[in-house]
Amino acid sequence: MKHVLSDLWQITKKDLLEFARDRIRLITFIIMPIFMMVLTGFIFPSQNSIKNVPIGVVNQNGTTGNQLLDVIKNLEITSGNKAFATKTYSSINAIKDGIKKQEINGGIYIPADFSRDISINKQAQVTIVEDQSNPQISGIATQTLTNVVQGFGQEIGKQKVGVLVAKTGARGPNAGVLITPITSKLEGILPGSTNYFEFVAPGIMAMVVMTAVLTGLAASVSREREQGTLDGILISPISRLAIILGKAMSQSIRGLAQGAIVLLLAIFLFGVTINGSILLVALLLLLGIFSFVGLGILVSASAAEQETATQLLFMFQFPMLFLSGAFFPTQQMPQIMQDIAHVLPLTYAIEALRKVIILGAGVSSVMNELIILTVFGAVTLAIAVPLFRKMITR
Repeated sequence: MKHVLSDLWQITKKDLLEFARDRIRLITFIIMPIFMMVLTGFIFPSQNSIKNVPIGVVNQNGTTGNQLLDVIKNLEITSGNKAFATKTYSSINAIKDGIKKQEINGGIYIPADFSRDISINKQAQVTIVEDQSNPQISGIATQTLTNVVQGFGQEIGKQKVGVLVAKTGARGPNAGVLITPITSKLEGILPGSTNYFEFVAPGIMAMVVMTAVLTGLAASVSREREQGTLDGILISPISRLAIILGKAMSQSIRGLAQGAIVLLLAIFLFGVTINGSILLVALLLLLGIFSFVGLGILVSASAAEQETATQLLFMFQFPMLFLSGAFFPTQQMPQIMQDIAHVLPLTYAIEALRKVIILGAGVSSVMNELIILTVFGAVTLAIAVPLFRKMITR
């Protein structure tokens, strides 16, 4: 056993030294996770990303319509940043044309009878026009506009009820209670609020690690076989098991390094808070790597050339990218896609990382994921190692 561990370390050290000497590979190794984090961190909108979103406004009413527009124009989601940049149009069709030309990302139309309907106690209505070509920004913008209109309407309702109570001389609850007899309070598991990027960050972390292990392991073996250096290793007094485990170990170290880069960027660049144990995060990354090592060895055993290995890896990685829930919740997928997602180890790695990072979950809360990742890794390794041994002895 001691001899196998010594051989394993020699293979691991050899692969890591070869990797470190290749400057281009080393640079891309560092840049790739940074690029993915920065790209996804800034392109996906969150509630705080509503800053000067251009919208069109049409006010065919008078004072009351102007009051509503003033609220919209002065709305700040983040301190010092106006939520909307308004542009005046002549009609609702003009707003729609503005959206078609992408001058604006939505609009609001206030009809001429807006004040009159309010004065005669008829329900007044405004029209919010959405930009269907940009569902992310449009969804946040239209929801914000809807909330503003509802809040504005409630304030008018309170004033009207207050006047009515004053006229009748009745005593009882205030106008606010009459207008809104039931309220709700939003409370999370942990204090503070989260954003969409905190949902994405664990997915990127697991995906980067998965890509590093699969791509690195398959490419390493196929490259050495093409160059003929694998034959030199095989004739050396090193056990076949040590060769397999040594290569897997070197790729695992690289995968953990990239995962650490992603984690540090998420914390220091995007303000992601690790609410759970950092040691549990590291354990999940290790188990995620373990679950992919067997798959990487299988690809190595079946691909004679680097090009073939790359194609096989792409066939595995591309579906996992979309089906694992890295960017979109699996609950929103059709049932058949959800069934496929729950066969992928990446799905469980991402779910467990989210529980620990976002919700502060402990070991008991992620026990199912820990077991599944361990079993998946053990089964694929049990199949992959004999196939790899058979391949390298041909």
